[in-house]
Amino acid sequence: MAVEARQDSATRAGAYRRVRQQLGIHPETLRTWVKQAEIDEGHRPGTTTSDSQRLIELEKEVRELRRANSVLRSASAFFAAELDRPQR
Repeated sequence: MAVEARQDSATRAGAYRRVRQQLGIHPETLRTWVKQAEIDEGHRPGTTTSDSQRLIELEKEVRELRRANSVLRSASAFFAAELDRPQR
């Protein structure tokens, strides 16, 4: 809504203020939303919403894999120590 109002030359002046008042939100919130919409549409450089979500998913997967790797490393050290013990 704000992006469209800003693109129309007839409504450009004060577009953010009008939209912000209609929605009842803080000016910085609207500015952030418009900036992200422009990034998502390719009008501004930056990380798109979909790329950002994918990065979050990949970081979560990396944490899980590192945790699993740590567990497997500990288990292999434990079993290796058991095999090195003298048999009775």
